[in-house]
Amino acid sequence: MTPQLSAFQRLLTIMDELREQCPWDRKQTFQSLRKLTIEETYELADELLSEDLSGIKEEVGDLLLHMVFYARIASEKGAWDIADALNTVCDKLIKRHPHIYGDTVAEDAEAVKRNWEQIKLTEGKGKKTVLSGVPTALPAMVKAMRMQEKTAQFGFDWDNKEQVWDKVREEIEEFRTAEGDTEREAEFGDLLFSLINYARWQGIDPETALERTNRKFRQRFEYVESNAPAAGLNSMSLPEMERLWVAAKGIRKDEEKVG
Repeated sequence: MTPQLSAFQRLLTIMDELREQCPWDRKQTFQSLRKLTIEETYELADELLSEDLSGIKEEVGDLLLHMVFYARIASEKGAWDIADALNTVCDKLIKRHPHIYGDTVAEDAEAVKRNWEQIKLTEGKGKKTVLSGVPTALPAMVKAMRMQEKTAQFGFDWDNKEQVWDKVREEIEEFRTAEGDTEREAEFGDLLFSLINYARWQGIDPETALERTNRKFRQRFEYVESNAPAAGLNSMSLPEMERLWVAAKGIRKDEEKVG
């Protein structure tokens, strides 16, 4: 047995022992684990953004535990087990890679993506649409990006990025001239959607870009806060806070040069 298979078997054995002997593990259900799985997914996303290989390893392990947990619960219901889940994804990968396991030709990554989306539409029960595979629970920005990517695979897209930027400018003007809360909200949504589309054309992941900005803002403001007078931020004027903000920006640039 390879080290990988041995480690996976160890996890399966521990899961069985916990499910049979631990009061907390015994009482868990699909629904009780759901929120914990979402939390673990975001923890992995944080480590991926930081590119902390040790942290990524730990969070991948945590998510694997959750997958094994779901499979154990399903097997207790007589529905399926971990082998069924693994074989299902293996079958799916083979079917969706006909350029590897069949006679289809795919000369680049875009062709592979197009084949993938077209094959997905033929799978499963009931009528499928191009966007039916986009989870409704996804964060709005991620969902917008995924919908744009999927529809683009079927030719529903702009011809060039200049057209996309023209659309952004059009939406900015419509938002600027909007009247009333309802219209302003609608136009702001349209503006965000068009900016996400432009990011896609530039090869930028908007979710990652915004999170990096969030982290940068937090780091700089915490520097301002930690260097504020003993009386706190409320005792400072805006120019005083701005001077510390500029100082925090300089520290960050120096750290990037060292890195």
